Amino acid sequence: MPLLNRLFSLAVLGVSAVPFVLSFQPGFDYGSEKVRGVNLGGWLVLEPWITPSIFENTGNDDIVDEWTFGEYQDYDTALAVLQDHWNSWITEDDFEAIAAAGLNHVRLPIGYWAFAVGSGEPYITGQQKYLEKAITWAANHDLKLIIDLHGAPGSQNGFDNSGHRMSYPTWQSNQTNIDRTDDIIKTIISMVDSEYETVPIIAPLNEPAGYDGDEMLEVVKQYWYDSYGNIRYPYNSSTESNTVELIHDAFQSLSYWDGFMVDGYDGVAMDTHIYQMFSDEEVAYNYSQHITEACSYGSSLADFDLWIIVGEWTPASTDCAKWLNGRGTGSRYDGTYSGSTYVGSCTGKTGNATSFSSDYKTFMRQYWEAQVITYEKGSGWIQWTWKAENADDWTYQAGLKYGWIPQDPTDLEYPDICD
Repeated sequence: MPLLNRLFSLAVLGVSAVPFVLSFQPGFDYGSEKVRGVNLGGWLVLEPWITPSIFENTGNDDIVDEWTFGEYQDYDTALAVLQDHWNSWITEDDFEAIAAAGLNHVRLPIGYWAFAVGSGEPYITGQQKYLEKAITWAANHDLKLIIDLHGAPGSQNGFDNSGHRMSYPTWQSNQTNIDRTDDIIKTIISMVDSEYETVPIIAPLNEPAGYDGDEMLEVVKQYWYDSYGNIRYPYNSSTESNTVELIHDAFQSLSYWDGFMVDGYDGVAMDTHIYQMFSDEEVAYNYSQHITEACSYGSSLADFDLWIIVGEWTPASTDCAKWLNGRGTGSRYDGTYSGSTYVGSCTGKTGNATSFSSDYKTFMRQYWEAQVITYEKGSGWIQWTWKAENADDWTYQAGLKYGWIPQDPTDLEYPDICD
């Protein structure tokens, strides 16, 4: 029945029926407005490539993630470094600048250890009060904040950005890990369910390693169902929250998820991450190929049956940023990554943008616009990331300063680039 007819019928039945149909009112109109945002990477979850100095200053090459940062250092020493970082890396000034750049969302990665550290786990906690600050700052500047659980007990992908780098994740193979993650989502929703106007979305798990096969995928799918109950119905009753659940595609094609959590569900959105440098084939693309590849995602995003947000992407086209592939690991682009083939020199591709050629910056503007145009065929986009110590090709902040990102994200120089 068309919506207008449904509402007319309800009006005839009486006003009391209307709240039932209109009970779900998210803090952002994901069906019609476009998400335009940026990630606050490297703040409440350390990443060696975003803040290499924090890791270099330890003097210990075995410190490669936040787990080992706590494991291989004196507690007080590590805590002092983290507190200084939490206080300085992102401040309210950043939220003000993000809003001034015409963006409407920030995505905030946070690890499970901000809420509960288990016996024998060396993580240092204290991040939660900065999450609370971030919510206040977002509200102050009319930004929407997505809380993204970036690391789960046992690690859901083995990446350093899950908190614990390892060769194979163990989150999915231990029910206690999953139960603990469920409890953390319940903790988060209890913090923010009444603040849905500022925190309209919770992403209950970042990038679970679906490429590891059915064992992971079956656990992930059940976890998405369980998180739906925890996020959308947090009151132990049939009363809905207004908070959206943002599930991740687990590195599967969008066609894999066709029909998933559609019928009988509302307030579910899909997160997909699109990068073009983490395979030998993609990192070898020339400028034109990168742009063509970016444009090719348009139809699949437009046709997907949930709201779909490209929650991570970048105008960077190489993996040249120092330690992007992990501390002590080289780059595919220049052949220093084990087993890779040399494509070209990393000089002038990353680091400080003052070393970037005008041709390279023009390409980055074209590539940025091609991606923005394409991702807005879905529900929108959130670039990775706002700032980094020495990887300007990745950062929104540097893009604004040096001109490959416009001061207004709708002010396009190449609006027909994908035509």
